[in-house]
Amino acid sequence: MKRRDMLTGSAAFALVGTGSATAAGSFEITRTDAEWRAMLNGLEYKVMRKHGTEKAFSSPLDKNWAKGTYYCRGCDQKLYSSKHKFDSGTGWPSFYKALPKAVGTQEDRSWIRVRTEVHCSRCGSHLGHVFNDGPKPTGKRHCINGVALVFKAA
Repeated sequence: MKRRDMLTGSAAFALVGTGSATAAGSFEITRTDAEWRAMLNGLEYKVMRKHGTEKAFSSPLDKNWAKGTYYCRGCDQKLYSSKHKFDSGTGWPSFYKALPKAVGTQEDRSWIRVRTEVHCSRCGSHLGHVFNDGPKPTGKRHCINGVALVFKAA
């Protein structure tokens, strides 16, 4: 094996292992980076395309208790029902489950510990993370960045 091949393979493995890159072309909705930048503001782009996080307690959706549905800001896919929302006290909108086939997950090794990243299954936009400390019946906490969501009242 050539040194160049080994380095290339290691770099590819590191990129996949971090969960920080979205696989291009593997989603129904795809856009160029320029198209994403044109449709999202700076924070939305940072969160949804670069896997950033909004500041805790900054989203008005955290304390939104109206009945309705939360949609992906990137492609308008239905993601979460208000029926599954709860107050986690973390400062981000939290849900104990997503709507069927609405989200995908992947391993995220970008911090000291391994987390489960959650993204829109239709456009690949980063939404947040899923933790195993939520309420019954699932025991899951989908901790979602409010800037990645659009709420539509019932």
